[in-house]
This record gives sequence, C-alpha cells and structure tokens, in this order.
Amino acid sequence: MKKILILNGPNLNLLGRREPEIYGSDSFETFLQQLRERYAGEVEISYAQSNVEGELVNHLQEAGFGAFDGIVLNAGAYTHTSIALGDCIRAIETPVVEVHISNIHAREPFRHRSLLAAACRGTICGFGLDSYRLAVESLVHS
Repeated sequence: MKKILILNGPNLNLLGRREPEIYGSDSFETFLQQLRERYAGEVEISYAQSNVEGELVNHLQEAGFGAFDGIVLNAGAYTHTSIALGDCIRAIETPVVEVHISNIHAREPFRHRSLLAAACRGTICGFGLDSYRLAVESLVHS
C-alpha cells in the first residue's frame, strides 16, 4: 500500500468558509474523508496543515526520506514567495506534486509565478478540490 502525505499551507484550514466563489463551499475535512474512502486498501493518506512556513518545511523534511511514497503540496500563498519551501523540495527524495484549487494563471498576476513548480514532479491547478485527487492519481501510478 502506498503512503501519501497531503500538506496544506496557510488559510487552507478555512476551506468551505473562505471565498467560496473561488475555493468552493466544501470543507477540506469532508473532501479528505471522501478521498480516503476512494483509495481505501490502496493508499494510506495522511494529512497536515500549517499557516507557518517553517512548520511546512519541517513536515516536508520528515516525510521526504522514505516515510512516504509521495507528497501532495498546496503551499497556498507561500507558492509565490517561499524560497525555503523550494529548497526543501529539492533536498528531499520523495516526489512532490504541487496543487492549487483555483487556476492560479487566471488570477492576479502575482499568483502566476510559482517558486516551487520547478522543484516538483508536476503541478495541477484549476480543478477545485479534485486537483488533490488528480495529484494522488499521478503519484499512485508513477
């Protein structure tokens, strides 16, 4: 059975309440339960969220050397600002897929640039919460 960590960054703990016109009205906890049920017996999905950049680095380092087969990372706004997260992704062995709920390229210009994408196996954006499922699929079948 594969082990995958989903790691969410700042403000993603507010999904379902935060700007539903962009992020939808479903909570991440509800979606996560559905995702775990979908992959029951095939994938063990762990989850962590932090609003603190250094804690996200710590989670990546802990997961990045054999503890997990893949990491799904939605770094939120840190995607566009964090050299530390990009450096960490380059330093670990576990493949990382960058995920965004919205299409960051259809939003404000500052969101068009990711400091993480080049360090990741790939990027999935714009499919709502289903972006996470697509990222899990890519890691399961790689």
